[in-house]
Order: sequence, then C-alpha cells, then structure tokens
Amino acid sequence: MTHNYVIGVDFGTLSGRAVVVDPGNGEELGTAEYKYPHGVMDHELAASGERLPPDWALQHPQDYVEVLRHAVPEAVKGAGVDPEKVIGIGVDFTSCTIMPTDRDGTPLCELEEFRERAHAYPKLWKHHAAQGQADRVTEVAAERGESWLSRYGGKLSSEWAVAKALQVLDEDEEVYDRMDRWIEAGDWVVWQLCGQEVRSACPAGYKAIYQDGHYPAKEYFEALDPRFGDFAEQKLGSSLRELGQRAGALTEAAAEWMGLPPGIAVAVANVDAHVTAPAAQATEPGRMVVVMGTSNCHIVVGEKLAEVPGMCGAVNGGIVPDRWGYEAGQTGVGDIFAWFVDRAVPPSYHEEARRRDLGIHQYLTELADQQQVGEHGLVALDWWNGNRSILVDHHLRGVLVGMSLATRPEDIYRALIESTAFGTRKIIEAFDEAGVAVNDVVTTGGLLDNPVLMQIYCDVVGRPLSLLDSAQGPALGSAIHAAVAAGVHPDIETAAARMGKVRHEVYSPDPERAEAYTRVYRVYERLHDWFGRDSRDLMRELQGIADDTRKGERVER
Repeated sequence: MTHNYVIGVDFGTLSGRAVVVDPGNGEELGTAEYKYPHGVMDHELAASGERLPPDWALQHPQDYVEVLRHAVPEAVKGAGVDPEKVIGIGVDFTSCTIMPTDRDGTPLCELEEFRERAHAYPKLWKHHAAQGQADRVTEVAAERGESWLSRYGGKLSSEWAVAKALQVLDEDEEVYDRMDRWIEAGDWVVWQLCGQEVRSACPAGYKAIYQDGHYPAKEYFEALDPRFGDFAEQKLGSSLRELGQRAGALTEAAAEWMGLPPGIAVAVANVDAHVTAPAAQATEPGRMVVVMGTSNCHIVVGEKLAEVPGMCGAVNGGIVPDRWGYEAGQTGVGDIFAWFVDRAVPPSYHEEARRRDLGIHQYLTELADQQQVGEHGLVALDWWNGNRSILVDHHLRGVLVGMSLATRPEDIYRALIESTAFGTRKIIEAFDEAGVAVNDVVTTGGLLDNPVLMQIYCDVVGRPLSLLDSAQGPALGSAIHAAVAAGVHPDIETAAARMGKVRHEVYSPDPERAEAYTRVYRVYERLHDWFGRDSRDLMRELQGIADDTRKGERVER
C-alpha cells in the first residue's frame, strides 16, 4: 500500500466535495462537502437585489475558493493522513459554467465597478437565457457550412461558451469589453491553485468549439457580430493542455488555504461527467456512463468519429487521449422531481410522510411503486428545463398528457420519473443508430439511492445497469487524474483500472415490464416529435407571451 495520497475536488451545482484517495488501489479515505454560501442566483442578484430575468442562473466565484478552504482540509482530517503525504490534486466542474475575468484572473464581479452587474458573474451550466444567441451560433455555422457543426449534433446549446459570451456582448458591452478572459470555472480554479492560466482541452472542445487543434476562424465570429471577431484570440487564450497532464505546481497561497504542501502536482481541470468515466472504468469504447442527478449526462467513448443527431459534442481526446469522446444529456431530472414536490404536492401528502417518518420523495416513491406499468394512464415529456439532447432547444417546456379528475400525485410523480428514463432511452437509441455502440451502461450520481427509480430506468432502457461503486464518482475521477499528473500512473487508462470501481449488472430488466414500457415509450416518441419538431413554435409562442407580460407590455388579444 502506498503512503502517498491524492485529492479530487468536485464542484457541483450547489456544493463542492473533496475526497482523499489512495492512488494505489482507489480506496477513499476521507471526504467532505461544503455548500456554496451564495448557492444559485436564479431569482435575484445577491449584491444588489436586482431581479433576474427568466432562465438566468449565476454563481459567485468566492464560493469556489471557500470549497478549497473548508472541504479539502476537512477531508484530509477525516482521512487521518499526513497532509505532507499528499502529492497531487485534481478538480472537475459542472460545465459550461463560465466567467469573465481580467488578465490576472480576478473575476469582474469582484471589482467594485461591476459588483452589481449581473453579466459580471459566472453563468452556471443551467443558465439558459442565451437561447437566442445559440440559435444565431447555429444558423451562421450552417449558412457558412462550418465542418465542425455536425460534431455538435447540428446545433449549439445555449449552455455553451460562445452563446453565453454573445449574450454578454449583446446585453452589456461594457462588461464584454472589460473582460480579458472568458474562462471555464474549472480552469479558473486551476489558475487559483497553480498561479497560471492553463485551460483544459476537454471543456474547450465540448463547450467552446475547439476542434482539430483550433477554434473557428475569425471570419465566423465576425459573421456572428462584427464586434465579436477577436473573441477566441483575445478572450479564450491559447494555453490548452490534454487531460491527465500537469497544469502546474500548487502555489504557497493555495497550499496555505488547504493545509497542503506547496509544489504538489495540480492536474488539468475536467468536466464533472467526463471525469466520472475513468472512475467507472469506462475508458474503452461501448460503456456508457450516465451521471444521474439534478440533470443527466451521458458519456461514451468511441473508436471513430460519427455524427449523432443532437449530441452535445464529439471531441477527440475529450475523455481519454486518442479516442473520440461523446456527450449527450438531459437538462432536468432531479430538478423536475424537486419542482413537483415543492410546487404541486398537497399538504396532506407532506403530513402523511412526516407521520410515517419518511421523506416526501420516499413516500411518493413508495406509493408509485405499487402501480403496474401504464396503470396511471399518463405520459410526460422531460423538458421542464428545456431539452439538451436530442432536440437542443431550451425554449421547450414540460408536457404531461392523460390527466383526469382521478389523477393522483403519485401518478404524476411516477410519470415524471418515467419521462426522464424515456429521455435517456431516446439518447441511447440515437447513439446506436449512428454507429456508436452502447454495449453496457454504468450509472452514478445522487439518484442511485432510489431503487424504484433505478429499476424503472432499467426496464425502460431494456438493458442491465451497473453502478459506479462510489458515492463521489466525479471527485474520484478527479483524484485519478491527479494520480496521473503526479506520475503515479503512466496514463488515465492504467489509473482507471487500478482506482476505478464498478458493481456490475446490479439491476436487470424484467421482460414483461420492459415490453409494457416499450408501448408507453412509443407514445412518448410521438409526443416528442410533435411538440419538439412538428409544432416546436407552439412553446416559443407561449414563452413569448409570458415574456411580454412580465415586461409589462400590452398583449394583443
């Protein structure tokens, strides 16, 4: 057993988690979580109380530093290891979470003149207010015949870096002009750790259109907006490194924050879902990792480039070097269940759950589990937070069909769970049809502790589900990258084989339920295509009416 240790830090939507790992065998020795004091600013800006428009989601970068100050030393203390024996640290981040900074890395929101300017803050991954700009990004690329467009499923998401930067330019040109860097939050954290700007090729490829060794041409950015021509050259920088590489050495200041020795290896940053792949030993083609939480992300490695409609991106080296990494996803899963519980479950259900000493989700799950497949007569579309894959349209909204005066909360709750499973099946089928094999599925994330939900997913997708055998999949993945950066293992594949953990085929599909779900899924598919393709303007029109009303404009009748 080695006497050296590595640390992985996973920055999520609401908190950051640190884990101390033995790089020899992947044993997790200590872990700690720190919740962001500012959380997600999606209603108002904390500094001013300014009301934020719909679909905004901001954060405060100081929260990220506080994770390092609190979670890392707490995890080391809990592990009972000598901090001087820590030899490397790696980080991952929800993406695309991106922020404007000045040339030395100071976030603009921390400058007094921009403290009350919303566009000066990091835009969280689920900031969807740049859909108009995303449409422009896609339309101009199609008009120009940009070869990279097919690698993003034919559409660029409003979550990605270029659309969000365009929104800043369109709505607050002063902030845009003042920012020297437009940088992923994960890369920014690495900058704080090692004192130099080093960007990861992973988020650059998936989120900022970095393909075949370069960003799109200046002429493309000028076609988006004449003021935008120098965007890539001036705002994105050029200091890209591959996954598993060493970004630099831990600075004295950062070492003091965390109680670690200065000079240890800092790994290149990664995206939370992508970094989970080696933790799930999914570095070979055919094994899909589904990260299940507030949203779902689907990651799979392929030997060759294929065009998958509506995927989030295909990047050579995006998961492991020298192989194509594919990403797809759903923008709302756990968030949908939370919305229903918070907004639509009657008090009597909450009271009964308390009387039985159950959480409300647990109580609803228990009731839903008493039903047969299709018994509730409902089908839903899982678009409460828009659609990432395969339609790539964040104007789309949730749909629930089949309700009657007899419909109960547990019926709707089960239908919402099923809708997210249908969305995952849709994504898997898109990969299979495009020639990217999905031979087996490994699941991870915060929803794995619900066996009813997991069995529903298993029956819907019609294949066994394995589990990543760690409650801290992304943090473990970051620790694996730290081990490679520190030189413990020669490459990510070797480190994954030694440190990754999988429990194989924990759930197996029931043939009768799987067949019944296929019948319901065919209805889902028809609704999916009708609302998402044939009549997609319907939801945009409704959203336009709502936006006009919120602005106080008169709506013509």
